[in-house]
Amino acid sequence: MKHIVTLTLSPTVDKSTSVDHVVADQKLSCDEPKFEPGGGGINVSRGLKRLNVNSVAIFPSGGLTGQRLQDLLKEERINQQPILTENMTRENFIVLNREVQEEYRFGMPAVELLPKEEREILSVIRNLSPKPKFIVVSGGMPPGSSDDFLAKVARIAKQDDAKLIVDTSGEALKNAVEEGVYLLKPNQSELSKLTGIEVKDQATVEEAARQIIDKGKCHIVVVSMGPDGAYVATKDFSEMVEAPQVQKRSTVGAGDSMVAGMVYALEKGFDLRQMVRMGIACGSAATMNSGPELFKKEDVERLYQGMLGKAR
Repeated sequence: MKHIVTLTLSPTVDKSTSVDHVVADQKLSCDEPKFEPGGGGINVSRGLKRLNVNSVAIFPSGGLTGQRLQDLLKEERINQQPILTENMTRENFIVLNREVQEEYRFGMPAVELLPKEEREILSVIRNLSPKPKFIVVSGGMPPGSSDDFLAKVARIAKQDDAKLIVDTSGEALKNAVEEGVYLLKPNQSELSKLTGIEVKDQATVEEAARQIIDKGKCHIVVVSMGPDGAYVATKDFSEMVEAPQVQKRSTVGAGDSMVAGMVYALEKGFDLRQMVRMGIACGSAATMNSGPELFKKEDVERLYQGMLGKAR
């Protein structure tokens, strides 16, 4: 049976806490910290698990932090295939200031990926058995990774008849699109850089997305527009879908949750309208929780059903 594989090239352990207030030059008494696995594809795997769909998370892992990351994934019963690296996996830090309900996110520098480690990741993907149905690449590209790395992943996906879903940025994204992907999920800024069109409103979002579709390099483009929702386009279909109104507490992992929702929908055979709404429901539900918690399934189901009702 074919399965879902996620690839995270810049994973992290997310450490989060809360304080009553933030004051410079004083020792701040923090709550007990929470440790959670993080990074684009890893969060997609975690989101899929919350929706009762299993996947295999592939990621580089180094040092004590890398081992902590593997242990955290085991606790969440995420299938994993770590590639051991010389450099230690990074750790991010998130602090909630309770006084004003503001969240501070401290992202540590991405860890360099060595050429031999990149080759090993490609070898692991090439030799997966059984062959995957979906390969989901999500998150930033680390220093040391080659610009054509995702293009190589795209070629493997073609050979294996796997659907490649990409949510990243930069030259690696451009090269992957040139090779061909199944689904692309840029935000407005990434879409601007990818197409050269200044994306500033729905009309320019449609123009830029159509440019990618018309080149025949991508089957589905879903443009994330934050609290406004998302625009979805294929060769024969397009729609702007509004996001539901929710009480936002944190945006950590919201984009990855959206990808998880869409992959879940594709796996279950949903149509495009249902797919994008499930993605938005997962992304919106993730913002309702503090720190890197992702979403609760019951929130997703409520938001999704509400969006379906409006669409009728």
